[in-house]
Amino acid sequence: MATDNQMPGPLSGALARFAPGRRVAEVENVSMTVSTNRVYRVLFDDGLELFAKVSSYGSYVHFKKDHELVHQWASLLSNTPYEHFLARVALKQGRVFTHREGGYFVAFYHKVPFYDFLPRVLTDGQVEALGREMARFHREGTRVAEWMDPTWKTVGSDISILYDALGHDVFLDEQGLAPELADVLREHCDVCLEQSERLGYHDMPHIPVLVDWNITNFSVGLDRDGFRFFSRWDYDWFRLEPRVFDFYFCARVVRSEGDRTVFSYSADPFFDPRFERFVRAYHAEFPLTPQDILMQKEAYRFFLLNYVLRVGQHFYRPEIRRRLQRETVEKHLPALADIQFDRLLGALT
Repeated sequence: MATDNQMPGPLSGALARFAPGRRVAEVENVSMTVSTNRVYRVLFDDGLELFAKVSSYGSYVHFKKDHELVHQWASLLSNTPYEHFLARVALKQGRVFTHREGGYFVAFYHKVPFYDFLPRVLTDGQVEALGREMARFHREGTRVAEWMDPTWKTVGSDISILYDALGHDVFLDEQGLAPELADVLREHCDVCLEQSERLGYHDMPHIPVLVDWNITNFSVGLDRDGFRFFSRWDYDWFRLEPRVFDFYFCARVVRSEGDRTVFSYSADPFFDPRFERFVRAYHAEFPLTPQDILMQKEAYRFFLLNYVLRVGQHFYRPEIRRRLQRETVEKHLPALADIQFDRLLGALT
């Protein structure tokens, strides 16, 4: 049996507000070892089972709004093949419940069943199945996006926050960035915004995307070399963006070497022949434009600037974050000057 002093204070406070009349029978820490977020399985003595996420990332306003949007998205997917795919955010009195305490934020999710997990290295048939299934999922997301509330979190807002932060020594010191790198990183901020504008970012449909598609974040229903999405429960990087913001992690899933325990964030997965196979299967189901293909470069640049450099301390343990940030600054961002994403346009023919 778990007691309140065996769980973090924010979770104890959240449970007291969410279910004051229920007795907690068990609390289990089921957090991933890579992330700084904490996830707990909470079992009540009446049999109700929830998962709690305890996070310190960003602002409470964005945390609350993101969970309201995820709930809205899941509701809008009713009567589609994905109506049971997304784990539902727990409600209290008909509204999404979130809790703020001491710089930490808490939300609860209902348990979703697991089915099959993709293997570390996909077969060619599974690569194509992922392309088709992601296309179908994005098509449904495009259909419902027009009914979703707007978000205040955009590429422009996040890049602007980073741009300004790079002018402060405290931020540079906290991130372990040398002062002389500030101007170089500001140039990447400028390029990201300018190239995104040139490619028509604002005119592209902005749909719900999850960005992180590591194979531990979702389960599937396997059928020989094919499969359909079955359940998904991680929303840390949820955004409303053009659909290709999901593509980098798809490229990482389908690459020839597969999922890796020690990972890096190079652009190499985009140019693995198996990613072209993925894109061809996706394009056959939900056609892409040349602008979509080229936008992948700026979506990737944004990922490095925002999720690795700006807020990496909220997602990676310190020793992992330091390595990823060093690689980003020394290798991955400089390499973008010579990487031509128009090589990927052949997948549309």
